[in-house]
Amino acid sequence: MDFTYLNTLAGGYDREQVLHDLIHAYRHDVWDYAFSITRSVDLSDDIAQDVFLKVYEKLHTFRGEASIKSWLLRITRNVSFNRMKSGFFRRVLLMGEMREAGAGAPSAEKQAMDRLQTSEAWQLVLGLPVKQREVLVLHAHHELTQEEIAKLLHLPLGTVKSRLHHARLKLAERYRGGMKHEGV
Repeated sequence: MDFTYLNTLAGGYDREQVLHDLIHAYRHDVWDYAFSITRSVDLSDDIAQDVFLKVYEKLHTFRGEASIKSWLLRITRNVSFNRMKSGFFRRVLLMGEMREAGAGAPSAEKQAMDRLQTSEAWQLVLGLPVKQREVLVLHAHHELTQEEIAKLLHLPLGTVKSRLHHARLKLAERYRGGMKHEGV
């Protein structure tokens, strides 16, 4: 979907239609990025809703200096990290752990997410330090260029390249280590 028209929006645009188009085009990217930061399905659902509420409120602030995807991912990152800093986040995680400990059969959604989380590659990525995991997910999954990642994270390009390089090295090392333990 082409969102270049957002660069020239006037005051009379249909915000509901623009929001609908953005949600349709980017809801999975926003949710996936929130999940890669928080590692929580429920929190990622909440964050995705918060992101699109912020977009609805602040649509007029989009200046077109970055792609719409980069803009949405920057908002997602900010909302995710703000949520993780809050006491609310810690309480939600604790309550989630308590519910799971006393729960009966897991839901179909939980089972699907458990399968996703237990896939070897995803487990390895989620095991990376957050700074390396973040650049790797933005580059490999969201297909942002290193320059776009640097702008989104407010980092020098060299730092992004370094983090991406170290993330790849650590993944390769962990993958080889896991294969040795399995006797391959």
